[in-house]
Amino acid sequence: MRLVTYRSSVEAEARLGVLQGDLVVDVESLGEDLGLALPRSMLDLIDLGPVGLSRLAEALAGCDGRFAAGTAFPAVNVRLLAPIPRPRKNIFGIGLNYVEHVAESAQSLDTSKDLPKQPVIFSKPPTTVIGPGDAIEHNARITQQLDWEVELAVIIGATARRVSRERALDHVFGYSVMIDVSARDNRRAGQWIFSKGQDTYAPFGPCIVTADEIADPHGLDLWLTVNGVEKQRSNTRHMLFDVPTLISDISSGITLEPGDIIATGTPEGVGAGRTPQEWMWPGDVVEACVEGIGTIRHPVVAV
Repeated sequence: MRLVTYRSSVEAEARLGVLQGDLVVDVESLGEDLGLALPRSMLDLIDLGPVGLSRLAEALAGCDGRFAAGTAFPAVNVRLLAPIPRPRKNIFGIGLNYVEHVAESAQSLDTSKDLPKQPVIFSKPPTTVIGPGDAIEHNARITQQLDWEVELAVIIGATARRVSRERALDHVFGYSVMIDVSARDNRRAGQWIFSKGQDTYAPFGPCIVTADEIADPHGLDLWLTVNGVEKQRSNTRHMLFDVPTLISDISSGITLEPGDIIATGTPEGVGAGRTPQEWMWPGDVVEACVEGIGTIRHPVVAV
């Protein structure tokens, strides 16, 4: 399933939807029409676990593409939000997780040229998250080096505490697209959270594709453009540490809970690694895509 959080109008509340062709079906309204208890929000659905997804799938199958009035809306008429507009916890970011990105970072960002022996983990606060079409803020008083990073995002569906690599994917709810925006000149004594954790620095969406529809998250093309010019293109098979390894490593000391998000790292082609270096500026438009999931597009604006 392709799950979204949306608003049907400017004044409307955020609600959980599922994409069915060119329609967004409201999950709670679908349940009310069928006499079923279905959730209103993405986090509520994730909390239900496999039972919730199974109940929703059965409801959709029973409708056979015919939905009661007020239950489904043309996708072009709704506003998509971040799939989880306000994560419960910080996003787990993974640094230096593609071999070529390790090399370009060593040349331009004073990181080690040696491949990490363990995942490099940082975090981004919930306030970084913005949804499709929302603006990335460029605060010239703080940064002159605003950079881009396209990433596959993993959404946790079941509590993971000290899980083995072999069982790690059992804990995944689904996958999405994230841009890890970075103010490269805001790193502080080797700490990344202010560089990567400012408001609007985690564009996220356009949907969550449930794990059953992506059998292998390690064969997905991903790319990013700025003003229509391609800057990054790679495939998730080039991750240094794959998704099961990341989940197993993080959960060895930090419990992963339903709704937690892991941004799995970016390939080569970031602005800091280019010659000459390139940065995002007000008026730019950045697009990011992961194969099988979708594309997000964001303007950069001055604040």
